[in-house]
Amino acid sequence: MNIETKAIQSTTHTDAQYGSIGTPLYQTSNFRFRSPGESTGYDYTRSGNPTRNTLENVIAELEGGARAVAVSTGMSAIATVLAHFGAGAHIICTHDCYGGTARLLNLFKDQRKLEVSFVDLSDPISLFDAIKANTRCLWIETPSNPLLNVVDVEALSKIAHASKLLVCVDNTFLSPFNFQPFKFGADVIVHSTTKWLNGHSDVCGGAIVSKTTELGERFQYLANALGTTTGVFDSWLVLRGIKTLGVRMRQHESNAQAVAEFLQAHTNVSEVFYPGLESHPTHELAKRLQTGFGGVISFRVRGKFEKEVKHALGSTKIFALAESLGGVESLIEHPATMSHFSMGAELREKAGITDDILRISIGIEHIDDLLADLEEALNFSSLHNKQFKFSLKEEEVAA
Repeated sequence: MNIETKAIQSTTHTDAQYGSIGTPLYQTSNFRFRSPGESTGYDYTRSGNPTRNTLENVIAELEGGARAVAVSTGMSAIATVLAHFGAGAHIICTHDCYGGTARLLNLFKDQRKLEVSFVDLSDPISLFDAIKANTRCLWIETPSNPLLNVVDVEALSKIAHASKLLVCVDNTFLSPFNFQPFKFGADVIVHSTTKWLNGHSDVCGGAIVSKTTELGERFQYLANALGTTTGVFDSWLVLRGIKTLGVRMRQHESNAQAVAEFLQAHTNVSEVFYPGLESHPTHELAKRLQTGFGGVISFRVRGKFEKEVKHALGSTKIFALAESLGGVESLIEHPATMSHFSMGAELREKAGITDDILRISIGIEHIDDLLADLEEALNFSSLHNKQFKFSLKEEEVAA
C-alpha cells in the first residue's frame, strides 16, 4: 500500500471486539489482571496502552521500521535515545541542529555523561575525521534546522557503520511522507510528532522508531524506565492527525514552493534556504534522497535586526509569531532569539544562524493570502520613512 493508504487503513482495524473505525481511546491508568501473575498484556499505562500501541505500530509501519515507542515530546525521544549510551560515549551531531538538541547534548557534556562533537556533515570526510575510539553514535538532522541543509545519509551511514556507530536520524522536518531514512542506512529515527505527524498544533509528542526488534525493545525498556512514554489522549490526537498526513503535506509543499520562489525574487530578501529551489546547494541531493521538500523555509532579511527584521516579524497577520512548525496554520519565528536561543551564541555563529534569518512554517491557507501577508511584512518603505522623519527631528533639535 502507498503511504496515504497506510496512514488511514492501519488505524481502522484495531478494535476486534466491536469493529469501530476510529481507534478506541483507552483512557485508563491501569488494567485488571486475569489472575495473580496473569495480565491481559497490559497492566499499567506508562508501560503499555492499546491506544498508544496503535500509534506506535502505525508510525513504525509508515517508516518501514520494526518497532516504535511513542513518548511525551520530541525532546523526550532524543533524551531516551541518548540514555542508551554509557557514560563517556562520544556523540557526533549535525553542527546546525535544533537548539533543543544542542542544549541537551551540551548539558550531558557539561555533566561529563557524554562527549559531544558538532560537525559539519555536508562533507562525509568530516565525519571520518571526527570519529574516535569512544564514538558510539552519529546524530543526523536532515534537512537541518533552520538552515535546511540536506546531508547524504547513505554515505554518512556507510562511514558510521564501518566504525560500528549507531546512526540516528531526526526525521521531524520531512515526516515519513517525504523521507524514509531506513532506506539509506539509518538505525534509529526520531520524531517530534508535535509537528507534521499530528499537524494541528494541539498536542506535544515524540516517537523513536527502530530498524530492528532488538533495538525497539531496548527503547521500550528505556522509555518505561525513564517514564517518558506519552499519554493516551495525546496518542489518540496524533493518530487522528496522521490520517490526513498525505493531503496536508502536498498542500504544505505546494504552498512552500510558491513562497520560496516569491522570497527568492524579493528585493528585501538576500538569501532563501529551501531545498526545493534549484539554486539551493543541496537541491539535487534532496531530489535523490527525498520524495518531497517539506513545508519549512528560512530566509535572510536585508537590513538590521532592530529595524527591518523586527518589522517583518511584527507585521504579519496570517503568519503567527510563534515557535514550532508543522501545523495547518502558518508560523513565523526568529531562530536566534527563539527556537535556537538555547544553542548559545558561539555555536549559532559557527552554524551560520545569524540575526537576520527568519524561519517560516508554511500552512495550508490559500497561497494568495500567504504571499500578500509576506509582501506587506517585507515592505519597509513606511519603516524607512519613519526613520527619515525621526532623523530630521534629531537634526532640528541638534541645530
